[in-house]
Order: sequence, then structure tokens, then C-alpha cells
Amino acid sequence: MRLGVAIGLAIGLTVVPAMGEDPAPIVLRDMGSFYVGGRQVNISGEPLRRVPLPGGQLQKVDHNGTYSVEQMYVQYALPQNRRGKFPLLMWHGGGLTGVSYETTPDGREGWLNMFVRKGWDVYVSDAVERGRAGWAMPEVFAGEPVFSSEQTPWVNFRFGDPGSWSPDPKQRRPFAGSQFPFESYDNLLKEIVPRWLTTNDAIMAAYLQLIDKVCPCVLLVHSQSGTFGYRAAVARPDKIKALVVIEGTLRGDASTAAALKNVPIVVIYGDDIDRSPSFSEQRETNTKMAGLTKAAGGSIDIVNLPDMGIKGNSHMMMMDKNNGEVANVIQDWLVAKGLVD
Repeated sequence: MRLGVAIGLAIGLTVVPAMGEDPAPIVLRDMGSFYVGGRQVNISGEPLRRVPLPGGQLQKVDHNGTYSVEQMYVQYALPQNRRGKFPLLMWHGGGLTGVSYETTPDGREGWLNMFVRKGWDVYVSDAVERGRAGWAMPEVFAGEPVFSSEQTPWVNFRFGDPGSWSPDPKQRRPFAGSQFPFESYDNLLKEIVPRWLTTNDAIMAAYLQLIDKVCPCVLLVHSQSGTFGYRAAVARPDKIKALVVIEGTLRGDASTAAALKNVPIVVIYGDDIDRSPSFSEQRETNTKMAGLTKAAGGSIDIVNLPDMGIKGNSHMMMMDKNNGEVANVIQDWLVAKGLVD
């Protein structure tokens, strides 16, 4: 099936409900995946290697040749009853993959399903060097991959103070009222993958090729991809109809604010921001960008969920126990911007 071509047969997916979620089947007009972006590189001058196999045999390995690298994986789910006026692209954060949106660590529905239910054509990607996009050889990616220890997400994702972590789950002290499903913390750890700190240009190039393939669209970005989303909007302002930023940084100035005056932007923050210097600094940076954008005639809405009475959200609010409530906040904003039929 070619992407974008309507098919007569609707695809019904029965989703097993969890914790009282909507048991109704999700009915799709199409679903699938594809790769986008990438380039070819030639490796030469590498010596022939002999790699031991189980049983003691040696396998000859010749790494010389031409390789396809820096491609990005994208999956899509297109609802039978489409209501979103444009596709919704979901981009994940650092050290993560598109799995962030597919489900939650404790098995509840993720935002992929939720926004398909709301009538959006949803595209979820694994960025260059993440998940199903795959790695490349050391000759392609400069530097070394960065790995996360078990305790790293505890602080970085704002689950608790640095001193509140313990290898013993019974001894961990999360922030009071946190909505993250800590009983499934080990499942979150299984989702975290190595990342490089030198691949931003390759990631951005693939994202732009995705935009050129399926957009105009709405971008929903998280954490690290906040920067990519803003850069993409600056590069393709005619194709980005709105930008939803989940605790990501908007790195711009007065000129980019002017360029995006016709692109509505919302930045959403969870709880305990003031207890994290990095997130406090990020919110201050984004608030300044909101001022520059307003002066240029545009709008950046800074939404603090606790101010709306929605409390306890971590940096991983798409996985928190109230992820459906947060999804509704996003949907209401998109409706208010005229992006839903």
C-alpha cells in the first residue's frame, strides 16, 4: 500500500484495555512503517578480521565496502475517522526511542493510541542512531555512545532528589504525589538506549526529510527533540502548522521568533520544576523566547500543569498515570488553534 492512498478496507485493531481505559477497538484506514533520510559511506583500508564463533570456528569479516547509514525509522497509524487537519509527528527525547509514545512502562495506552483515538494521523519515529534506526560503525559516528545507569533517569526525569535513589525499590523516595508508575521503573530502564552526542546534524537532516515527505503537519516533541522541533519549524515554517513541546528547549532569538510568528507553539511543564536547576533554567529560557515571539506578533504559550490543577507529572508525562489527562490538555490546545475538524 502506498502511503497517503485511501484503501477501502478498514483495519480493526482490538486493544486490550488496561486500568479502566477505553475498551473500544481502534479502527484504522492504514498502518505501516518506512525509513527516511540517510546517506552512503565507503569504508576502505580496514584489515580482514577473524571473529570466533560458538564452537571455536573463525568467521572472516571484511568491513570494507559501501554502507547505508543515518537513516530514520518511522511508523504510522491512520485512523478511519480522521479529525486532525494535519498529520501529528511525535519525536522522542535523548536516549529514548518512539516506544516512549507507544505504551507506558506499566502497560497502559500511550499517546500514539490516544491521539489516534482522537482522530489524528500519527507518525512516531526512532531518530538516527536510536532503536530501529540502528547504529553505524565507529568510522561514521564520532566519539563514543553514552550509556545511562539505573539511577540516571531518577534525577534526569525528575522522579526524585539526587539523594532519594536507592538500588532497593523499597528504599527509593520519589517526589510526593508523583504520577509516574514506579512499580514499573525497571521496564522504563529497558526502553533507554545508548546515544551519541555528535549526531545532531544527521538527526536534523533525517527529520527534515520526514517533514518534506509527509507534511504540512503538527510536531509534538519531547526533551532533546524540542531543539530539533524548533529548528525544523524555522527551516520549514510553511509546513509546520503548530509545535507542541513537552519540556524541551526553544533555542532561538528575535530573528527566529519573527520567522515563526505564524506558527503557534505551546510548551508544557509538569510538577517539581523549581526543584530542578536544569528544568528551571530551561523554563526561564523558553519564557524569554515567548516574550520575543509575542513582540514579533506570534505566540508561545507556557503551560504549567500544576497551575491547571494537574499535579504530579514528571519529565515523562506521556508515561505518567494521568497521561490521558495531559493528552486532553494538548488536544484542547490544538482544537483552540483550529487544527481539529
